[in-house]
Amino acid sequence: MKKIMLFVAAAMLMAGCGFLQNTTSSETTTTQAQTTTPTDPMVAGQGAGNALHALYTQYKADGNKFNYKNTQNILNTVTLIANCENLKTQYKDKTYLQNFGKGLIASSMGLVTQQNVTTVTNSLVDMVKNSETVQNATTSVQNTASTAAGYANTASQYASALSTLLGAFSGK
Repeated sequence: MKKIMLFVAAAMLMAGCGFLQNTTSSETTTTQAQTTTPTDPMVAGQGAGNALHALYTQYKADGNKFNYKNTQNILNTVTLIANCENLKTQYKDKTYLQNFGKGLIASSMGLVTQQNVTTVTNSLVDMVKNSETVQNATTSVQNTASTAAGYANTASQYASALSTLLGAFSGK
């Protein structure tokens, strides 16, 4: 059963990658269907910061564990990845990273600070680089469901990476 849940989590996570994004306004944050990721680094950083805050809040509520069975965690993870998608190609662009970092700091409710923004951004770069592997796995799952057990390991690794990232904020 656990492997099936991991498979479902991985499939949900990557099926939505690039199709959901977090949009921000001064009043509310909503998740909505999109076919593109934000191109403005500040907006992308704000969306990522909102998603990180939501994930961290739930992580703390669940006893410092990432609950991969929680649908909202899956949606927030997809939102996080969608907002970080451009980091794959822009991670060497200092101006992009500075503006992305400003967005992270502005919207993460104090989780991301000037002191840890580089560490958090580097973790996000690593995460989205690994998301290509997971996305390719999901495409394969759509073609052949019999390989689900192999992809459960990928989902577990993703959950572990998120847990490590969220654990970095333990002093908050």
